[in-house]
Amino acid sequence: MEFLAALLPDQLGSLAVATLILASFFTSGLTAAVGLGGGIALIAIMANLMPASALVPVHGAVQIGSNGGRALVQLKHVDWSIFAWFTIGAVFGAALGGAIAVELPSSILRAGIGCFVLWVIWVKPPKFDKFQKRALAAAGFASTFLSMFFGAAGPLGGTVLSTLGLTRHGYVANQAVTALAMHVFKILAFGMLGFAFAPWAGLIVLMIFSGFLGTLAGSRLLGRMDEKTFKTGFKWVMTALALNLFLQAGRDLF
Repeated sequence: MEFLAALLPDQLGSLAVATLILASFFTSGLTAAVGLGGGIALIAIMANLMPASALVPVHGAVQIGSNGGRALVQLKHVDWSIFAWFTIGAVFGAALGGAIAVELPSSILRAGIGCFVLWVIWVKPPKFDKFQKRALAAAGFASTFLSMFFGAAGPLGGTVLSTLGLTRHGYVANQAVTALAMHVFKILAFGMLGFAFAPWAGLIVLMIFSGFLGTLAGSRLLGRMDEKTFKTGFKWVMTALALNLFLQAGRDLF
């Protein structure tokens, strides 16, 4: 027990650690089942238990494990051209996000993302046609840039992916690899900025492990769903995420 305690951050008590590990399991399961939602749900829980200075970097490291596990489970459904174009944008998004030292108007950005998500899901999704690759690169840039400040910007990239006509397995797999790219470059940027990951390494490993178990459970549920059920669930999860962004924007303003 003393050895385990030495691996965990001093800033958190045992109850907080147990809550975070359990939350990683359930939020990873949610993402594996419907493609999105787990990252934002997890960072919302973490925000109530962790110091703000460690929130985004630690969340990003955990999400590398979560998305990596989901990508591994759904590897045969990955379209590597989607991954490549998204990654091109992610590199520049991480570089710019790491270079900016000013405080962004978070309320406006959150509300803007929420509006975009609702428009695509409920009104009329854009037809990128021959500009699909450029749209993916733009999504990679915007998602990674914003995730440097908010921790979870998955709905932006996920919304673009939702316009490509992918099957439920294809959507989940490609959302996993694009989110993986986003978090890898974000973590590299935080490392270059000097964030110390070592004190949080034990918690990160435990959350990644529990998250992988959640991914296996959620993937089993995904395999049992039909396309109609998946699309309905996806639409309502995306709507909930957008409404949560509006709520956070309101809190930022008031």
